[in-house]
Amino acid sequence: MNASPGGAGPSTGSAPGPSAGSAPGRTSGLPRRVHAGYALGSLATGAFGTVPGLLLLPYLTDTLGVAAGVAALLVLLPKAWDVLVNPVAGRISDRTRSRWGARRPYLLVAGLALAVLFGSIFAAPFGAGPAAGAYVAIAFLATATAFAFFQVPYVAMPAELTDDYADRTRMMTWRIAVLALAILVAGAVAPLVRDAAGGGVPGHRWMGVFVAALIAVGAVGAFLGTRSAPQGSVGESEPSLRAQLAVAGRNRPFRALLLCFVVQSAGVATILAGVQYFADQILRDPTTGPTLLFLCFVGPALVVMPLWSRVGARLGKLAALVAASLILTAGGLALVTAPVLPAVVVYLLVAVLGVGYAGQQVFALAMLPDCIAYDTARTGRRQAGVFTGLWTAGETFGLALGPGIFGLVLALTGYVSSTTGAAAVQSDTARLGVLLGFTILPALLIGLATTLLRPYNLTPTPTPTPSTSGTSGADHGVVAGTKAAENHGKGTTTP
Repeated sequence: MNASPGGAGPSTGSAPGPSAGSAPGRTSGLPRRVHAGYALGSLATGAFGTVPGLLLLPYLTDTLGVAAGVAALLVLLPKAWDVLVNPVAGRISDRTRSRWGARRPYLLVAGLALAVLFGSIFAAPFGAGPAAGAYVAIAFLATATAFAFFQVPYVAMPAELTDDYADRTRMMTWRIAVLALAILVAGAVAPLVRDAAGGGVPGHRWMGVFVAALIAVGAVGAFLGTRSAPQGSVGESEPSLRAQLAVAGRNRPFRALLLCFVVQSAGVATILAGVQYFADQILRDPTTGPTLLFLCFVGPALVVMPLWSRVGARLGKLAALVAASLILTAGGLALVTAPVLPAVVVYLLVAVLGVGYAGQQVFALAMLPDCIAYDTARTGRRQAGVFTGLWTAGETFGLALGPGIFGLVLALTGYVSSTTGAAAVQSDTARLGVLLGFTILPALLIGLATTLLRPYNLTPTPTPTPSTSGTSGADHGVVAGTKAAENHGKGTTTP
């Protein structure tokens, strides 16, 4: 594996038509084994995206004795680093040439590094206290860096594996189904492993080993599962990272989708960060509560994913994304009444959150390759790594913001930390902070973020000429492939 030493010069000529941007070896009908093989990578992304957001903050506050405000910073800052490193990872993978293609080497090497480093986060070589907190921050920083070099190439692959608009949605449906399974296994089983191993520091160590093994299976599975897929062509890219970022900044649909997804990721991550606290302080069930909450949150996604796929085909991806986001918002707002509801009703409301979460994830991720194809048609260059680098940087930052936001709410409402491995007795104000941080706050973030999608429009606007004046210039064919007529007008809004 080696990175291309030089950059390509500027492109010339007009924007390509429907098939001009097609790369050699790409297909509009990938076999199911490739869909399934690619989707296995979500075992790694789901595990890393879930477990730190779920368990790292309570690990710091209730096992290592770190104050809630400091713990929030320790969780936020290492992932905020990815805002810088993810675009770099994207550019490096864009310029990589190997017999395995541009992206697949990173699935294996960075994926295995991610597994090892994740286990180190919970190793606790310094016991409890300030030194233990500093160690977690450093280990988390290294793990986040490895994750960037795995996730950015992984997310870039669909735009290069197929030109077909609908096939990219099918790939995302497979991926989100496995992602839901990964979240279910990692989020529900990891606390059980921790508790079965005695809780506290020893329990977290064994939990770290379990999740590291799950990440390794996903990384190796994705690497092997995509070995028969067409490699496609990364194509020419801008000669510098700064120029590439400028290109991404001029892609209005991408900007709108990215901003919405970052804010919504922060909202989802706030929910994840509050699961253990909500189970402890509101449900009064610290043992089985977290697992049941995860079963109710993720379980419905495995059932409704085919339904969301049909909704997207009928309404378009944009409208379906908004609908799913509003379901998430409604479920979160309703959960504020949890203290006076029977537990079974609370779990049913969490299941409503899960239905919305499944659609929000699948449509946002399915719209990303469309934005990349739009840019290829607009600029004549295929540089998926740059866009996915920015995307994963934003997503990672949003996922880091969630625990940071929740930790800040805990600090402001007087949450008391502990070194016993169990939550301390909390005041009514602290319990109110847990409730609002788990319900109202993430609901508002997710719902209001949909307003950021107004500029999302995949219809190129050509420069008026005598031959085009007076016409709409709408041409979804450049991004919709063979489904242009069927999808005309779907997934767009007026800028």
